[in-house]
Amino acid sequence: MSRIPLEILFGNPERASAQISPDGKSLACLAPKDGVLNIWAGPVEGPYRAITDDRKRGIRSYFWAENSASLLYVQDRDGDENWHLYQAPAHGDPARDLTPFPGAQAHIIGVHWRFPDQVLVGINHRDPRIHDAYRIDLGSGACSMELENPGDVMGWLPDEDFRIRAARAITPQGGTELRVLDGGAWKVFMSWGPEDQGAAHGFTADNRGLYVESSLDSDTTVLWEMSLDGGSQRRLASWPGADLSGVLTHPRRAHAQAAAFFKERLHWVILDEEIKPDFEALAKLCEGDYHLLSRDAQDRYWIVLFNLDRKPPRYYLYDRKTRQGRFLFSTRPRLEEYQLSAMSPVTIKARDGLELPAYLTLPQRVEPKALPLVLDVHGGPWARDSWGFNPETQWLADRGYAVLQVNFRGSQGFGKRFLHAGDRQWGAKMQDDLTDAVHWAVQRGFADPRRVAIYGGSYGGYAALAGAAFTPELYCCAVDVVGPSNIITLIRSIPPYWEPMRKIFDLRVGDVDKEPEFLKERSPLFHADRIQIPLLIAQGANDPRVKKAESEMIVEALRRRGKPVDYLLFEDEGHGFARPENRLKFYAHMEDFLGRYLAAAQPAGARP
Repeated sequence: MSRIPLEILFGNPERASAQISPDGKSLACLAPKDGVLNIWAGPVEGPYRAITDDRKRGIRSYFWAENSASLLYVQDRDGDENWHLYQAPAHGDPARDLTPFPGAQAHIIGVHWRFPDQVLVGINHRDPRIHDAYRIDLGSGACSMELENPGDVMGWLPDEDFRIRAARAITPQGGTELRVLDGGAWKVFMSWGPEDQGAAHGFTADNRGLYVESSLDSDTTVLWEMSLDGGSQRRLASWPGADLSGVLTHPRRAHAQAAAFFKERLHWVILDEEIKPDFEALAKLCEGDYHLLSRDAQDRYWIVLFNLDRKPPRYYLYDRKTRQGRFLFSTRPRLEEYQLSAMSPVTIKARDGLELPAYLTLPQRVEPKALPLVLDVHGGPWARDSWGFNPETQWLADRGYAVLQVNFRGSQGFGKRFLHAGDRQWGAKMQDDLTDAVHWAVQRGFADPRRVAIYGGSYGGYAALAGAAFTPELYCCAVDVVGPSNIITLIRSIPPYWEPMRKIFDLRVGDVDKEPEFLKERSPLFHADRIQIPLLIAQGANDPRVKKAESEMIVEALRRRGKPVDYLLFEDEGHGFARPENRLKFYAHMEDFLGRYLAAAQPAGARP
């Protein structure tokens, strides 16, 4: 069977992100218009037409307004992450910018079915470091401040009367406070120290309680229902070894119906027996893990996404009345003509005994022995790898590479002990976990020790540079995408709206003002002389998180020493590559790079 073309894996999906309107009469999705992703909408049975006209970057995130008359989406400029909120009428009139503040960033706080013509938005127009809360009228476009940020609030939460009554703030010690507006004054409802995790997921229907996740009494986060007066609390859901990853609430009655937990795979804990038959029907409808994306106001129709490892994502329209699902579309139907590789959950024991959840993807049609291996490192680092369709792993497996993705210590989702085992361990124990994962793959015969590459984006890009600098004998090449090379300049150049989180960086990474030598020791830039292997480095010119100087410093240092390095700079991108033409250029270059330095390396057993 022929190789999968890059365009099928990394070009625009044919369709994606289906959503049903609140009135249940219309469907919307993302699909290309003249090669750029736009919002398409129409009657549930079709036909659909493009209702937006983005001509450059493509729309990636949108939702229906509660009045079903328009759709709302966010867009930045060339990856600068200064998101503006746009409103696109469903009948096709031109979209308008609801937050036309130069240089400001907007994010959605919430919408509510009883206030269908309004939306609450956080905007950092007054002070770039913090987001105040605004109420926008979707009819007139009027934008008025709802609440001014006192300086430490990172998120706002409205109640069931669509008034902001809760706030999540960062404390000076790096912990978290959940505050509630009570009688006109803000009061601390719950607090967590830097070692714990907690957040609110919404108010109860009577506004007398909150759904809260917390790790105060356990290693992993637990979902609780807590009364605001402190009179009662009810433990609703937990899962061994996994933090809470989401809460499903009724679209009108506002009670929690299910809780999601992601360990190796996605697990649902049902809280409302009313939906139990529906979840049983969904489990039979299609293989894979299912996610409920959208519901109509009457809660009859659901849009459900099924995530699989060996097929592209699939969308269904589920009818609760008949408990039947109708297939809508696959995101990449041309890909279904090819045989994809299974992503297998594995557990790797680190040198100190810590168990690392990981995923191994092996190529088809070859014996799984002594293969060239790509260690694909996730970003964050306070994020995680998950099971399901991943175009990168499928591409690499299709080219004959084994792919290993490791949730190293410091990854999110596996409890606070696992998370904080990564504190102050950039380039140290976090990197040791990656080294141990490579040794695991070699010892089990999957990987050829002379043909191992390390690749990643953001923190994963840092890990690729660190691997090249700190364990130069382990890898034969490395690929870094938007990865920092100097932790000191990384922290000192964070976006202004990350400033309230600065203490978290001090605790989890290192204090840039008090410990510069410690951070220099962990920064690959200051160990460039140890790098011997070829590098491919790719960067977005407008990246607000990891500035292009992070890539250019290490490129200059390597070239000054005569070390081989390929450098790709994308002038119209930020923290990652949104435009398909840029993705295709990068992956084509990386494919050639791996072909030169990984597949062509000396096979195991040959004489040096």
